[in-house]
Amino acid sequence: MTIDKPKPLPATVTMLEMTKPFTKSYSRPSNIQIMLLRSDKIPLHFYRYLQDRVGRQWTWTARLRLNDDDLSAIIHADTTDIDVLYVDGSPAGFYEIDRSDPTRTALAYFGLMDHAIGRGIGKWFLAQAISAAWENEPSSVSVNTCTLDHPSVLGLYQKLGFQVYAQTTSNFMPLSEDEKKNILK
Repeated sequence: MTIDKPKPLPATVTMLEMTKPFTKSYSRPSNIQIMLLRSDKIPLHFYRYLQDRVGRQWTWTARLRLNDDDLSAIIHADTTDIDVLYVDGSPAGFYEIDRSDPTRTALAYFGLMDHAIGRGIGKWFLAQAISAAWENEPSSVSVNTCTLDHPSVLGLYQKLGFQVYAQTTSNFMPLSEDEKKNILK
């Protein structure tokens, strides 16, 4: 019997911000059925599903490791907005906005599921997230990414107006097989 003990993955974390609203718009991709819905009081199991399916290959683990009470306190807060992207009738991604600091809104999570990547949705979807982040007129909008994320996401953030303001290094611990089984029952 082997013990499943993943090793920490080193990564460079890049922090970005935008100090004025991005004004360019991108057209909704054609020939694809797309719907973006705000999910008020999202069920915890559905949120964990989104986190897992969007972030599995990018080592998104922090929210998956939270217990129900701690996770609920974050995602059901009045200062949190979660919008879910549907493509051809199925969940395809989501973004989460954190407005807990009234002067600085954070795009806490943003991503697409595998079946939506490469279909010309990314720029339009990120533009929707950015527009939503500016709704409360903060002085800035921030987002973080790291070298474990999709290789093109840093460039996409910069293309849509985010500027790098800091970088640091960190280690990310992948989920063990036992954790996956317990979290994603």
